[in-house]
Amino acid sequence: MQARALIDYGTKYGATAEIASKIGQVLSEAGLLVDVLPAGQVCDLSSYDVVVLGSAVYAGQWRKEAAALLTGHERALTERPVWLFSSGPTGEGDPVQLMQGWRLPAPQQAIADRMCPCDVAVFHGRIDPDKLSLPERLIVQRDQGADGRLA
Repeated sequence: MQARALIDYGTKYGATAEIASKIGQVLSEAGLLVDVLPAGQVCDLSSYDVVVLGSAVYAGQWRKEAAALLTGHERALTERPVWLFSSGPTGEGDPVQLMQGWRLPAPQQAIADRMCPCDVAVFHGRIDPDKLSLPERLIVQRDQGADGRLA
């Protein structure tokens, strides 16, 4: 019997969806039955043996729909192998170093500390300035360091 994996993600502009899709592809090639779904579409985790949950990070926060899945299904998630990921820092170099060692926003980190995921990863994000609203562009400009990377 093949293991079933859920790759669930919160995205705003699609970059995190691309990361989730690639994770799903790799797991599928490894022989798992994989569903790659946006957060908010999954109500029941009982049919999944493995869960990978991630979110884009904006202004230091996970997307609400991904945070809600983590919070609302914490018990079910502790009953199976879980991997968590964040996407967000831009620029060159190790994304964890770019985030000054931070892997998850504080509310999600508290849950991760209780559930002990198999791993927590941080992936580079991508910003398309043409898709940003004026307030988002101002936040990016504010958070951008002198070297052009998001702080």
